[in-house]
Amino acid sequence: MNPYRGEVLLTLNGKAHVMRLTLGALAELEATLETGSLLELVERFESGKFSANDLVALLLAGLRGGGANIDRAALNTAEIGGGAVAAAQAGALLLKRAFTLPDAEI
Repeated sequence: MNPYRGEVLLTLNGKAHVMRLTLGALAELEATLETGSLLELVERFESGKFSANDLVALLLAGLRGGGANIDRAALNTAEIGGGAVAAAQAGALLLKRAFTLPDAEI
């Protein structure tokens, strides 16, 4: 895993997967969540006004950006290591790493 590339690990069904928000993954996420811009997308999560559906879409985009061949149905039924809290933390870290340098303080 390389934080300089924006990578974050997520464990699904006991197997670690690398997530990454590539430009294509961000475009997929914008379309899925029907946001008008990257800023609107980030603000949605930063403000805490995101739903479980939004989190699943973020994780799915990150997994696909990291090279996983996974669909929403498979993610919906997967056992996430650490549960919902770990999923939310991984999603937050994924967004942070996509838009800041690893050594930058927020």
